[in-house]
Amino acid sequence: MFAKIYRPSKTAMQSGRAKSQHWLLEFEPSQAKRPDPLMGWSQGGDTRRQIHLKFETKEEAIAYAQRYGIPFQVRDARETPRKIKPYAANFSYDRKVPWSH
Repeated sequence: MFAKIYRPSKTAMQSGRAKSQHWLLEFEPSQAKRPDPLMGWSQGGDTRRQIHLKFETKEEAIAYAQRYGIPFQVRDARETPRKIKPYAANFSYDRKVPWSH
């Protein structure tokens, strides 16, 4: 029963940072998924994979794992630098447009 603690990154469909502020504790699967012989769907006997615990801070998640004796690995998120520019920069004369080659 191994757990990973991480802060999820934003999805490609998000422009903001919703659902990426909390730290998650998730369990890694202990066995590989296998196809069901009747239907062909993938199945796994590990139900701990369905557990997702949310924490406000990384320290709270680590303290929880240590309190209950869960082996864990912390994965720090990479922050992408934001390029802040004024709205008027969209209409500047010397702007580089990717489609005007």
